This record gives sequence, C-alpha cells and structure tokens, in this order.
Amino acid sequence: MQTPPLPADFLRLPVAHRALHDRAQGRVENSPAAIRAAVAAGYAIEIDLQLSSDGQAMVFHDEELDRLTHDTGLVNARTADALGQIALKDSTDTIPTLPQVLALIAGRVPLLIELKDQTLTMGDSDGRLEAVTAAALAGYDGPVAVMSFNPSMMAQMAQLAPNVPRGLTTSSYEAEDWHPLDAATCDRLRDIPDYDAVGASFISHQGNDLTRPRVADLKAKGAAILCWTIRTPEQEALVRQIAHNITFEGYLSPIPA
Repeated sequence: MQTPPLPADFLRLPVAHRALHDRAQGRVENSPAAIRAAVAAGYAIEIDLQLSSDGQAMVFHDEELDRLTHDTGLVNARTADALGQIALKDSTDTIPTLPQVLALIAGRVPLLIELKDQTLTMGDSDGRLEAVTAAALAGYDGPVAVMSFNPSMMAQMAQLAPNVPRGLTTSSYEAEDWHPLDAATCDRLRDIPDYDAVGASFISHQGNDLTRPRVADLKAKGAAILCWTIRTPEQEALVRQIAHNITFEGYLSPIPA
C-alpha cells in the first residue's frame, strides 16, 4: 500500500502547531484567528479533529471542553451546531468545523490534519471521523495531509481517501505519559510497526525522541520526518539535524527564502 509523498512545501514551511496561536493576542489554538494569522505569516498549519455527537469533524484538540472553553464535558456529547456556539476562552471565536477551516485556508498554505482517537485506546476505529474528513477533503483544492497516533485511523483513510498523503504521529510512548493507554500498547506503538501497513509517507515524531533508531531507519527508507512540538529556536536548530521539518509554537520559526 502506497500513498503520495508530502508536497514539497510541507518540508519547507515550518508548521504552526494548532495554527499560530497566542492567547494573549486572542488567538486560541485551532481557532479561526490563529488560522488567519498563520496564513498571513505564510506558515503551514497543523490542526486537530474531534467528532461531534452528530458525526461532524470539529477543529478542536481536547476530548473535553474544559481547558479551552467556559463549558465542560465531552466534545462528542454535543452536536456540531451546539459546539459552534461555544466561545473559546480569551477569544471572540467559537469552535469551527473542518469545512469552515478549509474554506478559511482555501489552499493558500499546506494543511496538516491530525485525527484524534476519542476512545484513547488506539484500537480499531469505527471510521466515522475518517469518513467525514475524507468527504470534506474530496472537494478541497490545496496541499493537505492527514495523520493520527492511531494507525487504524490511517488505515481507514487509506481506503477512503487514497490520494491524500497520510502519516503517523509517533512518540516515545512512555507509559506514565499515556494513561489510560495500557503499557502493552505503548510498547507496541513505540517501534512504529504500522508504517508500511497503512501506506504512510511520513511520521511526525516527538521532538526529544528523534535519535530513536527506528526514526533513522524510516528516514533511510525515504520517510519524511516531521517532529513535534518545538518551542525555542535552540531546540529547532537541534532537531533539524535529524528532522526534515518542525511543528512549532511559542515563537516564530524562520521561513526559508
């Protein structure tokens, strides 16, 4: 199983993590304001998707509303219309849908989409989030790629949107950082065993774990190596010795001429 390679700009333009967010400036992560700022600056953009109760793709990182809004509870317990009425903290924005974000970006910069596993088990996916993601991307004219920590979700995307580049978000999978994921699953995923099976063309790996031999092995075999989440210029200089590109936040990564 193969997937198209990442378009070149995914390897050239630094990727703004959850868009170019800065809460002090009213730009909350994954918000329309943060997305507009990233487009204006010329960065590639990474966003996250969660599924609403009525099966819509919402651009929001957490499974719960509590951290980023004044509401509480699970994202997947609310309809898309209800979520779209919820204001983000320190912002006038509300939670957008994937189609709204696609319209906002309109192909002007690369878009890297991470699909979230709401079960937190990394088990077999029911395919609902993948299906609405694929449907939204079917009419999108712009550089886009998808990824997930859950290999099952990328296997689903391989069937639903075979022409969209896909990859795996990967990690050192230290068990204490991944509760409630069980230790056996962490041990399995740590070695990135599903890369070929899902037809990935890239990984986005934990930035402080890039010296892992499996990363070097995949790079040698032609995988594009992205990494997350870089927060200082000094860290960027270090990880670029291995990674082809970075996902950053908290500072402005320089854009190559």
